[in-house]
Amino acid sequence: MSSRSVLVLVYDGVQSLDVTGPVEVFAGVGRFPEHEGYRITTVSPGGVPVRTTSGLTLVPDGDLESARPGPGTTLLVPGGRYRGDFEPRLTDWLRAHGGRADRVVSVCTGGLLLAEAGLLDGHRVTTHWDACERMARKYPAVTVDPDPIYVRDGRVATSAGVTAGIDLALALVEEDVGRDVASLIARHLVVFLRRPGNQAQFSAQLAAQTARREPLRDVQQWITEHPGEDLGVEALAARAALSPRHFARAFRAETGVTPGRYVERVRVEHARRLLEEGGEGVARIARASGYRTPEALRRAFLRTLGQPPSEYRRRFGDP
Repeated sequence: MSSRSVLVLVYDGVQSLDVTGPVEVFAGVGRFPEHEGYRITTVSPGGVPVRTTSGLTLVPDGDLESARPGPGTTLLVPGGRYRGDFEPRLTDWLRAHGGRADRVVSVCTGGLLLAEAGLLDGHRVTTHWDACERMARKYPAVTVDPDPIYVRDGRVATSAGVTAGIDLALALVEEDVGRDVASLIARHLVVFLRRPGNQAQFSAQLAAQTARREPLRDVQQWITEHPGEDLGVEALAARAALSPRHFARAFRAETGVTPGRYVERVRVEHARRLLEEGGEGVARIARASGYRTPEALRRAFLRTLGQPPSEYRRRFGDP
């Protein structure tokens, strides 16, 4: 029997992808006979089938009350729809037994359940962007970081909305059995981008609001499609048929960010994808992403991702 186990809590109103995404990642290790796989168990209050937010019914392996996490166990708490108070059987069980797991992991708003049970006190965490303010307000002993897609803080690992649980599960598999296996699982699941934890929850296009006026929306699209072009305020203003001053003021008012900040986010995203996908040299990637020199790209990566392009490629590029 495997010494590694994943114990997954499910309940009425759980988000199905919060469950199945990470489970598919952990189960993927079993396709490699040379590596020890995970023993995956799903449990619910009373051991009864549960209905997910999408209407799917999940049939658990057993009763939550009989589950006892121990050494080698990753306790996975997915998010879902909560109406008023939390299910007492979930929070009571988490308070009594959650601390015994080697790792405590939440996906999306599953972090709220962990916080309610006191398992996040003193930890830096994240959750779905729409729940960050609620978590910070209700649980002052928890340090909430709304930006990353996942956060590791000791034995506690929390992730942002839905698909970020897949990113976190891949990171945990990489930690347990190595980068090559995690990369192959990602490819099998057609997850092309294995994002680092400090990647922002939003892409540049989603982090900024979509402009109301069509000329500004067109400029946003142009920036995305042409990161290597001249994207200075003067050039962008001319494309929008506005004066530079008027353009800069209108762009910030309608998107929530300055043109320069928006351009940097788009260019870093473009460079990040090139680093992940192929073997192009950093100098060529810098030019293709709108940076005149590799050093300029390096400074942008340090500002945005907290690591240089070389380290990013080593960790997240194709093997």
